[in-house]
Amino acid sequence: MVSERDYYEVLGVERGADDAAIKRAFRKLAQQWHPDVNTEPEAQERFKEINEAYQVLSDPSRRQAYDMFGKAGVSGAGGGDGGAAGFGGFSDIFDAFFGGSMGGANRRAARPQTGSDLRYDIRISFQEAVLGTEKEIEFPVLGRCETCEGTGSKPGSTATQCPQCNGRGEIRSIRQTMLGQMVNVSPCPRCHGEGKIIESPCETCHGEGRTERKRTLRVAIPAGIDEGHQIRLSNEGEIGPRGGAAGSLYVAVHVASHPTLTREGTELYYEADLSIAQAALGTKILVPTVEGEDTEVEIKPGTQPGTEIRLRGRGVPHLRRQSVRGDLHVIANVTVPTKLTKRQRELLEQYAAEGGEAVSSHAGIREKLGLG
Repeated sequence: MVSERDYYEVLGVERGADDAAIKRAFRKLAQQWHPDVNTEPEAQERFKEINEAYQVLSDPSRRQAYDMFGKAGVSGAGGGDGGAAGFGGFSDIFDAFFGGSMGGANRRAARPQTGSDLRYDIRISFQEAVLGTEKEIEFPVLGRCETCEGTGSKPGSTATQCPQCNGRGEIRSIRQTMLGQMVNVSPCPRCHGEGKIIESPCETCHGEGRTERKRTLRVAIPAGIDEGHQIRLSNEGEIGPRGGAAGSLYVAVHVASHPTLTREGTELYYEADLSIAQAALGTKILVPTVEGEDTEVEIKPGTQPGTEIRLRGRGVPHLRRQSVRGDLHVIANVTVPTKLTKRQRELLEQYAAEGGEAVSSHAGIREKLGLG
């Protein structure tokens, strides 16, 4: 018996650990202690110990016997001569190093290469971004060759099976390890993974199966889209060579600014400039909206700078929930005049005097000369 330690201790798991936890622990330790990757003198013995523990704990009946009687209940379950037949976790070891492709079990079918993705940058107005729109775009693209219908072969001829990979599209190399045969799979260098060779290429596309052309497409821009968002249109990109599937078209959206409105997510903001008199006495103002028509908003007497008036549902629709729409916030911005006529100054000084406010009464030279 290789191991004298408790199997749970060897794998570093609790006695109540489930099968998934035991498998994760084994794979992690296998990657660390496998003799092919670890050159320490004790690596081989440590790896055998780990494998022995896994053989028992990964088998429900053996694990039950081990839990009841210890190693005496699973005598002969592990160890062996260290060859491939003695490793019950071979597929799990292979998974840890090669992503689950063992031997010829997961043969990769030869298939044409997928075409490239494309990007198209489009600029829309602020209003179009908020309310949504539809745009027609034109762009160059590699499309299916009409002469050979995308096969790449001259009309009347067909592609032949690649003699190097026998149509598999892949080349396999085998090396011997202590676990047995390890198989490495790579694309065939002659047919580039397609499994076929074109001996008589199409004269129009020179065997590519595609030609460059201009394409026109109408794109729906959803309401609520914002600067930097992308719209993905599957199968609208370039066609792959020799019948390969098309890639995607990504439409990158750029939004022009609005002259008076600003946006934060689904909320719109408008700064309303008010005079001192308008803020103090109250008034009605027109506020622009994304629909293009101004709406009347009442400013109550005594409105303070920074006061917010919220217009519900006049903001931006939620991109994924079109029935939900943000608000339009009107922010009061009370402006102080920098120039006053003589009459305006007199009235303000009178207002200050009645309120007991101390103000400067020095008039400018224009006012003194009666020019203000």
